[in-house]
Amino acid sequence: MNLMRTIVMKRRAVALLGVGVLALSACGGGEGGGGSGSSGASDAGGAEAAPASDRTEVGALTPRIVLAHEGGVTTLDSADGATLGTAEVEGYVRLNPAGDGRHVAVSASDAITMYDTGLLAQGHGDHFHYYVQDPALTGLAIEAPMPGHVVPHGDRTALFADGTGAITLLDPLALAEGDLGVLEETVTESPHHGVAVPLSDGGLLLTQGTEDARSTVQVLDADGEVTAETTDCPGVHGEAAALPTASGDVISLGCENGSVIYRDGEFHKVAIEGDYQRSGNQKGHADSPIVLADHKVEAEPEGGIERPTEIALIDTRDATQKIVDLGSEYWFRSLDRGPNGEALVLTTEGELNILDPETGEMLHEVPVTGEWAEPEQWQEAAPMMAVADGTAFVVDPAAKKLVMVDVASGESYRELELPVVPHEIQVTTGTASGEYEIAPGTDDHEGHDH
Repeated sequence: MNLMRTIVMKRRAVALLGVGVLALSACGGGEGGGGSGSSGASDAGGAEAAPASDRTEVGALTPRIVLAHEGGVTTLDSADGATLGTAEVEGYVRLNPAGDGRHVAVSASDAITMYDTGLLAQGHGDHFHYYVQDPALTGLAIEAPMPGHVVPHGDRTALFADGTGAITLLDPLALAEGDLGVLEETVTESPHHGVAVPLSDGGLLLTQGTEDARSTVQVLDADGEVTAETTDCPGVHGEAAALPTASGDVISLGCENGSVIYRDGEFHKVAIEGDYQRSGNQKGHADSPIVLADHKVEAEPEGGIERPTEIALIDTRDATQKIVDLGSEYWFRSLDRGPNGEALVLTTEGELNILDPETGEMLHEVPVTGEWAEPEQWQEAAPMMAVADGTAFVVDPAAKKLVMVDVASGESYRELELPVVPHEIQVTTGTASGEYEIAPGTDDHEGHDH
């Protein structure tokens, strides 16, 4: 079987370190007069790079906090909570990393638009220079009826439109040049709430289904040929990349009868007790074979919402899982990973639980919010977090506060007042890894023309 994949361009001819961010995307949300392909992509009319005068060189980059709220997006400086910029966006706003550590993909209405958070790390020989500029919504957008999952993996980012089944693959490094960097476009057999994950060998993992049911996951090679498939993943939802093996990527996906793992070119089913077990929200780490996931076991929960206290630690090496009872409820925005793969869970008791993913041992229990309850509607604001540069940024929307926790020590070290009531958060650092390197103060700059 071959799915039609349109190869739009092949861009990766240069390395990030050598080129750095030599041209900046235009920050204005100007008219998007550029041509549109089948994805409805807009390059903002080939927006010119922001002039160097609009940026300021700094000794190090401070992470920036991006908050989605009613009416738009607001960016804060993590050092002092100062508001750096606000952009108006109509509709319910969702946020995802774009894949370059600088831009955030803003999903609203029927489009996914790139938001420039204004952090720049420019490679310069054997070191970096760092710059900041005002954050702003760009004119770089993809038409996406019912915008769905945005998944950066490797050197590509996949955007999925639930309303059409369209998948758009981007080169995230092109965003700094004022270009969407559309690499490929494809489409699933039918529209559905699905997901696509770019693979490091040029292939693509994707779901197949309809608006009524979805149970199929496929892997396509670079030519669009199906090389692996499973139909044993009812209700497929939630994806996470784990430590790769010598033969390639390892991807875990949630199903309603136990997760499924793509590893070594094949799918492997995680055995469960009983007939129903859903792990529809999963978090992986590039250096860990363990995937953190929620653990739901009620096919028809009372009131329509299951509020679990157990999490699953899925071992992708042998398709097994360890179940850990935290003794407190959590929800889908409660899960994340630390810099060394730590499993992080924010509970309704107001604690940030930090666990060893291999053993399930509790490393730290950090008070961060008051007690809370999962809202009836998932779109409503409730405690959530994002992790970047070794810090968990924990938001308490009701209190309009954000607490920063050092993951390694379990110590909270800063609290900020928030100017808005957010329902989603992303944190950017200027690098795709989520970590940033402080420019050495004693670098030998001989031979460099500054």
